[in-house]
Amino acid sequence: MLPQQEQSAPSLSRDWFTTTHWSVVLAARQPDTPGAQQALERLCRTYWYPLYVFIRHQGCSPEDAQDLTQAFFERVLARNYFDQADREKGRFRAFLLARLKHFMSDQRDRDRAAKRGGGATVLSLDAQTAEERYRLEPLDRMAPDRLYERRWAFTVLAQARERLWQEFLDGGKGELYQQLNALETGEERDHTYAEVGRRLGMSEDAIKSAVVRLRRRYGELLRQEIAQTVATASEIDQEIRHLMAAIAD
Repeated sequence: MLPQQEQSAPSLSRDWFTTTHWSVVLAARQPDTPGAQQALERLCRTYWYPLYVFIRHQGCSPEDAQDLTQAFFERVLARNYFDQADREKGRFRAFLLARLKHFMSDQRDRDRAAKRGGGATVLSLDAQTAEERYRLEPLDRMAPDRLYERRWAFTVLAQARERLWQEFLDGGKGELYQQLNALETGEERDHTYAEVGRRLGMSEDAIKSAVVRLRRRYGELLRQEIAQTVATASEIDQEIRHLMAAIAD
Protein backbone atom coordinates (compact mmCIF):
# COMPACT_ATOMS: atom_id res chain seq x y z
CA MET A 1 0.00 0.00 0.00
CA LEU A 2 1.72 3.16 -1.23
CA PRO A 3 0.59 6.78 -1.35
CA GLN A 4 -1.01 8.01 -4.53
CA GLN A 5 1.55 10.38 -6.02
CA GLU A 6 -0.94 11.98 -8.35
CA GLN A 7 -3.06 13.13 -5.43
CA SER A 8 -2.26 16.53 -3.99
CA ALA A 9 -0.45 16.40 -0.66
CA PRO A 10 -2.42 17.44 2.40
CA SER A 11 -1.63 20.90 3.67
CA LEU A 12 0.71 21.07 6.64
CA SER A 13 0.28 23.66 9.30
CA ARG A 14 3.31 25.25 10.93
CA ASP A 15 2.32 23.77 14.28
CA TRP A 16 2.03 20.26 12.81
CA PHE A 17 5.53 20.32 11.40
CA THR A 18 7.01 21.82 14.56
CA THR A 19 5.67 18.99 16.71
CA THR A 20 6.81 16.19 14.39
CA HIS A 21 10.03 17.64 13.03
CA TRP A 22 13.15 15.97 14.35
CA SER A 23 14.27 19.20 15.98
CA VAL A 24 12.33 17.75 18.93
CA VAL A 25 15.04 15.11 19.09
CA LEU A 26 17.74 17.73 19.26
CA ALA A 27 16.34 18.74 22.63
CA ALA A 28 16.64 15.18 23.99
CA ARG A 29 19.67 16.23 26.03
CA GLN A 30 17.24 18.28 28.14
CA PRO A 31 15.46 15.74 30.38
CA ASP A 32 12.48 18.02 30.94
CA THR A 33 11.69 18.42 27.23
CA PRO A 34 8.29 16.77 26.60
CA GLY A 35 8.40 13.99 24.02
CA ALA A 36 12.09 14.41 23.19
CA GLN A 37 13.23 11.01 24.45
CA GLN A 38 10.32 9.28 22.75
CA ALA A 39 11.23 10.92 19.45
CA LEU A 40 14.84 9.91 19.89
CA GLU A 41 13.89 6.30 20.52
CA ARG A 42 11.73 6.33 17.40
CA LEU A 43 14.68 7.44 15.29
CA CYS A 44 16.80 4.66 16.75
CA ARG A 45 14.11 2.12 15.88
CA THR A 46 13.89 3.50 12.34
CA TYR A 47 17.58 3.46 11.56
CA TRP A 48 19.17 0.61 13.44
CA TYR A 49 18.36 -2.09 10.88
CA PRO A 50 19.31 -0.04 7.76
CA LEU A 51 22.61 0.76 9.47
CA TYR A 52 23.05 -2.87 10.50
CA VAL A 53 22.54 -3.97 6.90
CA PHE A 54 25.13 -1.47 5.70
CA ILE A 55 27.67 -2.73 8.25
CA ARG A 56 27.02 -6.39 7.41
CA HIS A 57 27.50 -5.66 3.73
CA GLN A 58 30.97 -4.34 4.56
CA GLY A 59 32.00 -7.89 5.44
CA CYS A 60 31.41 -7.75 9.19
CA SER A 61 30.13 -10.79 11.04
CA PRO A 62 26.66 -10.69 12.61
CA GLU A 63 28.21 -10.27 16.06
CA ASP A 64 30.50 -7.43 15.00
CA ALA A 65 27.68 -5.74 13.07
CA GLN A 66 25.51 -5.81 16.18
CA ASP A 67 28.33 -4.42 18.32
CA LEU A 68 29.15 -1.69 15.83
CA THR A 69 25.53 -0.63 15.49
CA GLN A 70 25.15 -0.43 19.25
CA ALA A 71 28.44 1.43 19.69
CA PHE A 72 27.57 3.86 16.92
CA PHE A 73 24.32 4.88 18.58
CA GLU A 74 26.19 5.31 21.84
CA ARG A 75 28.53 7.74 20.12
CA VAL A 76 25.65 9.55 18.40
CA LEU A 77 24.11 10.29 21.78
CA ALA A 78 27.35 10.93 23.66
CA ARG A 79 28.65 13.48 21.17
CA ASN A 80 25.41 15.30 20.37
CA TYR A 81 25.53 14.46 16.66
CA PHE A 82 21.98 15.73 16.39
CA ASP A 83 23.23 19.26 17.04
CA GLN A 84 25.61 18.99 14.11
CA ALA A 85 22.88 17.62 11.85
CA ASP A 86 20.67 20.57 12.74
CA ARG A 87 23.36 23.05 11.76
CA GLU A 88 24.11 21.30 8.48
CA LYS A 89 20.41 21.14 7.52
CA GLY A 90 21.00 17.99 5.53
CA ARG A 91 18.88 14.90 5.07
CA PHE A 92 19.08 13.03 8.33
CA ARG A 93 19.40 9.62 6.66
CA ALA A 94 22.39 10.83 4.60
CA PHE A 95 23.93 12.57 7.59
CA LEU A 96 23.63 9.46 9.72
CA LEU A 97 25.19 7.21 7.06
CA ALA A 98 28.12 9.60 6.61
CA ARG A 99 28.68 9.57 10.36
CA LEU A 100 28.55 5.77 10.41
CA LYS A 101 31.22 5.54 7.69
CA HIS A 102 33.46 7.86 9.68
CA PHE A 103 32.80 5.85 12.83
CA MET A 104 33.66 2.55 11.10
CA SER A 105 36.89 4.04 9.82
CA ASP A 106 37.83 4.98 13.38
CA GLN A 107 36.91 1.53 14.65
CA ARG A 108 38.63 -0.51 11.94
CA ASP A 109 41.87 -1.05 13.84
CA ARG A 110 40.30 -1.63 17.22
CA ASP A 111 39.40 -4.85 18.91
CA ARG A 112 35.59 -4.65 18.91
CA ALA A 113 35.17 -8.15 20.30
CA ALA A 114 36.87 -7.11 23.55
CA LYS A 115 34.14 -4.54 24.10
CA ARG A 116 31.27 -6.91 23.39
CA GLY A 117 28.66 -6.72 26.12
CA GLY A 118 30.18 -3.64 27.72
CA GLY A 119 28.83 -0.13 28.01
CA ALA A 120 25.28 1.14 28.16
CA THR A 121 22.62 -0.40 25.97
CA VAL A 122 21.15 2.30 23.77
CA LEU A 123 18.68 0.11 21.91
CA SER A 124 17.66 -3.51 21.89
CA LEU A 125 18.91 -5.42 18.85
CA ASP A 126 17.35 -8.75 17.94
CA ALA A 127 20.40 -10.28 16.25
CA GLN A 128 18.63 -13.45 15.12
CA THR A 129 15.76 -11.54 13.51
CA ALA A 130 18.20 -9.10 11.94
CA GLU A 131 20.14 -11.93 10.33
CA GLU A 132 16.98 -13.60 9.06
CA ARG A 133 15.99 -10.33 7.40
CA TYR A 134 19.51 -9.74 6.12
CA ARG A 135 19.56 -13.05 4.26
CA LEU A 136 16.56 -11.88 2.22
CA GLU A 137 18.28 -8.70 1.03
CA PRO A 138 19.28 -8.38 -2.66
CA LEU A 139 22.94 -8.30 -1.69
CA ASP A 140 24.49 -9.39 -4.97
CA ARG A 141 23.11 -6.59 -7.10
CA MET A 142 23.00 -3.62 -4.75
CA ALA A 143 25.75 -1.40 -3.35
CA PRO A 144 25.80 -0.91 0.44
CA ASP A 145 24.66 2.72 0.20
CA ARG A 146 21.70 1.78 -2.00
CA LEU A 147 20.81 -1.11 0.27
CA TYR A 148 20.82 1.26 3.25
CA GLU A 149 18.47 3.63 1.38
CA ARG A 150 16.16 0.76 0.45
CA ARG A 151 15.98 -0.51 4.02
CA TRP A 152 15.30 3.01 5.27
CA ALA A 153 12.43 3.34 2.78
CA PHE A 154 10.78 0.05 3.71
CA THR A 155 11.19 0.77 7.43
CA VAL A 156 9.47 4.15 7.12
CA LEU A 157 6.63 2.61 5.11
CA ALA A 158 6.21 -0.16 7.67
CA GLN A 159 6.09 2.28 10.57
CA ALA A 160 3.38 4.32 8.88
CA ARG A 161 1.43 1.13 8.20
CA GLU A 162 1.79 -0.03 11.81
CA ARG A 163 0.46 3.30 13.05
CA LEU A 164 -2.51 3.00 10.70
CA TRP A 165 -3.23 -0.53 11.91
CA GLN A 166 -3.07 0.65 15.52
CA GLU A 167 -5.52 3.47 14.80
CA PHE A 168 -8.02 0.98 13.37
CA LEU A 169 -7.53 -1.31 16.37
CA ASP A 170 -8.02 1.54 18.81
CA GLY A 171 -11.23 2.42 17.00
CA GLY A 172 -12.51 -1.16 17.18
CA LYS A 173 -12.14 -1.59 13.41
CA GLY A 174 -9.44 -4.21 13.18
CA GLU A 175 -11.47 -6.49 10.90
CA LEU A 176 -12.27 -3.59 8.58
CA TYR A 177 -8.57 -2.79 8.25
CA GLN A 178 -7.67 -6.40 7.47
CA GLN A 179 -10.32 -6.61 4.77
CA LEU A 180 -9.39 -3.26 3.23
CA ASN A 181 -5.70 -4.08 3.36
CA ALA A 182 -6.35 -7.37 1.55
CA LEU A 183 -8.08 -5.36 -1.17
CA GLU A 184 -5.10 -3.03 -1.44
CA THR A 185 -2.46 -5.75 -1.54
CA GLY A 186 -4.40 -8.22 -3.70
CA GLU A 187 -3.74 -11.01 -1.22
CA GLU A 188 -6.94 -12.81 -2.22
CA ARG A 189 -7.76 -13.28 -5.90
CA ASP A 190 -11.53 -13.07 -5.39
CA HIS A 191 -11.35 -10.26 -2.84
CA THR A 192 -13.66 -7.64 -4.39
CA TYR A 193 -15.34 -4.53 -3.02
CA ALA A 194 -18.71 -6.26 -3.23
CA GLU A 195 -17.46 -9.39 -1.46
CA VAL A 196 -15.84 -7.36 1.34
CA GLY A 197 -19.08 -5.42 1.71
CA ARG A 198 -21.04 -8.63 2.13
CA ARG A 199 -18.59 -9.90 4.72
CA LEU A 200 -18.77 -6.70 6.76
CA GLY A 201 -22.45 -5.84 6.20
CA MET A 202 -21.58 -2.71 4.22
CA SER A 203 -22.46 -1.54 0.75
CA GLU A 204 -19.96 -1.68 -2.10
CA ASP A 205 -19.89 2.12 -2.25
CA ALA A 206 -19.18 2.29 1.48
CA ILE A 207 -16.23 -0.05 1.05
CA LYS A 208 -14.87 2.05 -1.82
CA SER A 209 -15.13 5.17 0.35
CA ALA A 210 -13.40 3.38 3.21
CA VAL A 211 -10.52 2.44 0.90
CA VAL A 212 -10.13 6.07 -0.17
CA ARG A 213 -10.02 7.18 3.48
CA LEU A 214 -7.52 4.44 4.32
CA ARG A 215 -5.20 5.54 1.50
CA ARG A 216 -5.50 9.19 2.51
CA ARG A 217 -4.75 8.46 6.16
CA TYR A 218 -1.82 6.25 5.24
CA GLY A 219 -0.40 9.10 3.17
CA GLU A 220 -0.79 11.48 6.12
CA LEU A 221 0.98 9.09 8.48
CA LEU A 222 3.77 8.56 5.98
CA ARG A 223 4.30 12.30 5.74
CA GLN A 224 4.48 12.48 9.52
CA GLU A 225 7.15 9.77 9.56
CA ILE A 226 9.14 11.56 6.86
CA ALA A 227 8.81 14.85 8.76
CA GLN A 228 10.86 13.34 11.57
CA THR A 229 13.99 13.41 9.43
CA VAL A 230 13.97 16.56 7.31
CA ALA A 231 14.83 20.14 8.18
CA THR A 232 11.89 21.92 6.52
CA ALA A 233 8.33 21.03 5.59
CA SER A 234 9.09 21.75 1.92
CA GLU A 235 11.47 18.78 1.85
CA ILE A 236 8.80 16.20 2.70
CA ASP A 237 7.63 15.71 -0.89
CA GLN A 238 11.24 15.42 -2.07
CA GLU A 239 11.89 12.70 0.48
CA ILE A 240 8.76 10.80 -0.52
CA ARG A 241 9.91 10.82 -4.14
CA HIS A 242 13.29 9.56 -3.01
CA LEU A 243 11.60 6.86 -0.95
CA MET A 244 9.58 5.68 -3.95
CA ALA A 245 12.73 5.54 -6.08
CA ALA A 246 14.56 3.57 -3.40
CA ILE A 247 11.96 0.80 -3.25
CA ALA A 248 11.72 0.65 -7.04
CA ASP A 249 15.37 -0.38 -7.41
